[in-house]
Amino acid sequence: MLSSSQDIRRSILAKWHENLSKYGNLFSSDSISGSSPPSVFVGSYNYPKVFVGPMVPPVHGDTSLLDTPEKWIGKSLEEIVNFRLKLVRGIQKISVNSTEGRYIEDLQEVTMSSKPIDSDLEFRKSTSSISLDGESAPFGPVGEIKSAKFSNSSTTKHIEKTFYDKDLVANDAIVHLYNSGIDISQIQKCFSMGMLGKKRKLVPTKWSITATDDIISKSLTDKILDFSFIDSCQVFYFEHLGNLFSVILFPHRWIYEMIEAWYSSGILGFGSDHEDARGINHPPAIAGAYFAAKLSVVEFLSKNNIQSGVIILREIRPEYAIPVGVWQVREGIREAMKKKPIIADNFDHALSLASKKMSISKSEWVSHSNIGRLMRQKTISDFI
Repeated sequence: MLSSSQDIRRSILAKWHENLSKYGNLFSSDSISGSSPPSVFVGSYNYPKVFVGPMVPPVHGDTSLLDTPEKWIGKSLEEIVNFRLKLVRGIQKISVNSTEGRYIEDLQEVTMSSKPIDSDLEFRKSTSSISLDGESAPFGPVGEIKSAKFSNSSTTKHIEKTFYDKDLVANDAIVHLYNSGIDISQIQKCFSMGMLGKKRKLVPTKWSITATDDIISKSLTDKILDFSFIDSCQVFYFEHLGNLFSVILFPHRWIYEMIEAWYSSGILGFGSDHEDARGINHPPAIAGAYFAAKLSVVEFLSKNNIQSGVIILREIRPEYAIPVGVWQVREGIREAMKKKPIIADNFDHALSLASKKMSISKSEWVSHSNIGRLMRQKTISDFI
């Protein structure tokens, strides 16, 4: 019998195939014409020679929603997967050190665009079919590009200025764009396309996403270390796409831990990592979710001029049948921090309130936590 996750994946894929009729045979042709949201993708396979190209849907007009995760809160998993599957991915194999040449320069212009950009791609053969494996974020059919034409772009001025400033190091460029109000998803694309910093090269999309979240969250953490401690224990909560988030803030110098729990073949698994004011000095055990969540919570602390200790609990339910990217962690925590918090009597009470929202007990969360040893006073085990 199929698991609930498998049922969901199969249902979404079946509905997607039903919808193909409205696009005719465009998803299996040797060319496509449409408006890129704008969207580009840099693969990691066979690094340092990787597949690079635009992503284009078979429709013209305002397609920006298809690749702007900041606008996806409230959308269903099926809707978001369909956004991804509508984007046909064109590719050419390029060395990551090749940040010049007509093809790359065209893609950089696409990345800088403030609106969807008309795109015409011709492939060497018909595009491949899509698949949903439950392990990686979905995207639509793929085709090797024979020729690509783009028109009607409109440059985002802050990005254009930063692009031409080759004396600005990449970290500073990323923080500058963030402080200028550019969406994180667009900053990630700029970084990926080798448009920032002094020593420029292409960066695989999945690496650029994590690096951008890490760089911005570090800059915000440095800022909050000068702020006064929060004066109470507060619990924030948000649920979407089969992900449940509880965020605990408590009076303490900056320490941070994120704990994830998930179900695999009926077995409950855990992963976690943590840091103090010195930051983390190794790749987190829970990968990019660690930095995505950290960025969102330090945004809140920075905005409110406060410092605190932070624990984030994330329960990944079987309903999250198709991973759609760590953006949903970042945006989920952002939404949690917009809610009115529950004020707890103390740290122990905050842990109880946070775990009460979930199907996993407080003692199970605590048994997989390491933040206690970072605290000067009692350890978490003292509270159970």
